[in-house]
Amino acid sequence: MRSVTEQTRRLMLLDTASLYFRAYFGVPESVKAPDGTPVNAVRGLLEFIDRLVKDHRPDALVACMDADWRPQWRVDLIPSYKAHRVAEEHEGGPDEEEVPDTLSPQVPVIEAVLDALGIARVGVAGYEADDVIGTFTGRATGPVDIVTGDRDLYQLVDDKRGVRVLYPLKGVGTLQLTDESWLREKYGVDGAGYADLALLRGDPSDGLPGVPGIGEKTAAKLLAEFGDLAGIMAAVDDPTSRLTPSQRKRLDESRPYVAVAPKVVRVAGDVPLPDVDTTLPHAPRDPAALDALATRWGLGGSLQRLLATLHA
Repeated sequence: MRSVTEQTRRLMLLDTASLYFRAYFGVPESVKAPDGTPVNAVRGLLEFIDRLVKDHRPDALVACMDADWRPQWRVDLIPSYKAHRVAEEHEGGPDEEEVPDTLSPQVPVIEAVLDALGIARVGVAGYEADDVIGTFTGRATGPVDIVTGDRDLYQLVDDKRGVRVLYPLKGVGTLQLTDESWLREKYGVDGAGYADLALLRGDPSDGLPGVPGIGEKTAAKLLAEFGDLAGIMAAVDDPTSRLTPSQRKRLDESRPYVAVAPKVVRVAGDVPLPDVDTTLPHAPRDPAALDALATRWGLGGSLQRLLATLHA
């Protein structure tokens, strides 16, 4: 893959669904196409990408997609994984996620606009966007900026490799630049330790139960003392370790969860990525298609500003 395995330029990876959800809720639904269809998520995402490219000047850009937002292999390990967000189950295929009625029709428009622009868009069957991001990050030979509103991806932060997370606080104009020093100050762990912390703490938004009685602060203290999840579980079996009786009991009782949770919580690094050119385009790949989309959906200044930024 030319643009990932051979490039040493700055790669920006977008957690696209995370960003268009934020755009949908951040841009008024009164922003509509000529026929009255809401396009607030479409135009908001274009504004986001414009600002990100202006402010951070990536050489390569990938819009990473959820081909499967709740992969069965994760559900098989932890059945509660994202279960509360299922709108409709589909036998033999991905379950349908609960999404606002006026957002769902905008997603195909977003995909078509990205394709016409020539911005690489990658989703792989059986994997979440997080996994696509994790695999691109692992293969990159230069610095990587991951743009996401999902803290799960903090696990990829790596100062030595120049991998950081740009976490939107307000739109994408105000971003939290998440590096290892920020993680240590906030959570007491580095990037690699964040997955273990999240696993122990649990995450109701993803349906991860965690270890009962082990909250964020306790998890950070245990990781500081015992190094990692394996060290903590070894301490459970060591009667001389400085675990409290209640911690030892809860961790021991949680062995079935602890045995499978790492595969669920940690992003995959071996996704079979397609061969795509991730170079940031300076002109649209398909100008005619883009013009038709701009007219049909009334993309106006949002698209024109992004085109000017890409051209520059």
